[in-house]
Amino acid sequence: MKLPLSVLVCVVTLTACADHAARARLGIEDSTLLKSGLGASQDEAAGAANPQWVNTYAPVVSGGAALQSLQARLDRMPPEQNSYFRAKAQCWINAAQQARQAGDHWGFVEEAIGQVAAITMSLESGKPPSAANPALRTVSTVRPDLWKIVNTIKSDSAIASCREAQPPLACAEVELMQAGHDAWKRSFSNAEAKLPDVQENLRKSAELTLQCKQATQANAAASSGKPSRTVTLRADSLFRFDGGSDAAMLPVGRGQLDAVASGLKANPTIRELKVTGYTDRLGGNAHNQALSLQRARTVASYLRTRGVTLPIAIRGGGSANPLADCRQSKRDELVRCLAPNRRVEIELVAAAS
Repeated sequence: MKLPLSVLVCVVTLTACADHAARARLGIEDSTLLKSGLGASQDEAAGAANPQWVNTYAPVVSGGAALQSLQARLDRMPPEQNSYFRAKAQCWINAAQQARQAGDHWGFVEEAIGQVAAITMSLESGKPPSAANPALRTVSTVRPDLWKIVNTIKSDSAIASCREAQPPLACAEVELMQAGHDAWKRSFSNAEAKLPDVQENLRKSAELTLQCKQATQANAAASSGKPSRTVTLRADSLFRFDGGSDAAMLPVGRGQLDAVASGLKANPTIRELKVTGYTDRLGGNAHNQALSLQRARTVASYLRTRGVTLPIAIRGGGSANPLADCRQSKRDELVRCLAPNRRVEIELVAAAS
């Protein structure tokens, strides 16, 4: 049976016809990549190796051995050393291993090894590596909107001191580059399949950066000399979901409360604290009232362990005084929208001047 010409064209070109919709969703702007089929460019502009690329990456003879050596060097570094670049190097190693296991011989493995080597050597020498993502021969830009989010998070001053927000950001960048490599190979569906992980890492990084910023603001609020100031802390950063006990408290939440305690010690004008816990509207009234009160008690107790001796009034507000009004029908989307309502407010009452 003779195949239709349209099917033959799909077979002999680098892209499958079924990938066209995925290609459109990736937001690709590279004209050489958008052209497919018979007559598609195969020159240097389309990604063919040039002498400079060969000279740079030809020394990478055994990718497996190179990756093992770089992993060992990375593992020897102190764990607290530069979490953003350590994470980025590790994610490049993971990307290279994935490409090798998939039998990718297009040059991405060598380029990934080059990125790991550059970061590792900089960290070993004590010189800060560049945070910029280089233009690689085997990587095309996909989803410019996600790259804008990357750059927005990177430009926020809070992330420089927010160690926990740095690894997911670094890995999101590498994963976007991986997706760009799949697109460069005209494997648009595979590129699109990597995007959920990119989006999840960007969400984590953005949320953690916001939490770090809130901790800084909490410290500033506690240190201020204003007669009354309320510090609002998201329950999702203080506790595991639907939790309110000390055992359910998260490391980020402990850090935020440490900042409040530190600020209070620096401000002798505060005479009293009023701690109120809140929940969202999901669940029964009795449960929400008990949970909100538990959160307030846990926060007050934690502040006591950090040397706060001020009188503390504790109250559970249940689902009252919501900050967000949400109407989503899907539960996971509704839970995310209601996050601002799950909170603990600490009112700092200063002595009258």
